[in-house]
Amino acid sequence: MESKNLTKQPQKSGQTVDKRFKIIDITMKRNHYRQDALIEILHKAQEAFGYLEPDILEYVAHALKLPLSRVYGVATFYHLFSLKPSGKHTCVVCLGTACYVKGSDKVLTALQQELGIKSGETTTDKQISLLSARCLGACGIAPAIVFDGEVAGKQMPENALEKIKTWQTED
Repeated sequence: MESKNLTKQPQKSGQTVDKRFKIIDITMKRNHYRQDALIEILHKAQEAFGYLEPDILEYVAHALKLPLSRVYGVATFYHLFSLKPSGKHTCVVCLGTACYVKGSDKVLTALQQELGIKSGETTTDKQISLLSARCLGACGIAPAIVFDGEVAGKQMPENALEKIKTWQTED
């Protein structure tokens, strides 16, 4: 990927300023450029851009006077942040202990085979992103999967594949 070097947002005369950067700047200013507001700032950046590409992480790191490694570390630690564009639909399979014991690994394997991608990837048609999480906190309904933000419990490979197939047949 070509780096755009956005540690400072370019503002040449006659050039249009990207309003999405203004959203990030306002959020940082509202938080007085405090380093402990990093998660909130990354949320706003992802909301504005759709995902956190490397140039955005560099921009935030520079503005907050943080090492890029720390900003990257936070962005990769929390599963709700994405470093790649997401598909139209998202499917998050819980791999926490309770879900794993009840077969979430088999569900994930079936989904990977059906979609032809691995966890953390998006189908080539940009329709479905398949993700896994360490724990969704839904242990009582294990195995749990989040389909487009809605938690579904007691999922077996057949149920999950049925849901994915409805997405694949949409216009």
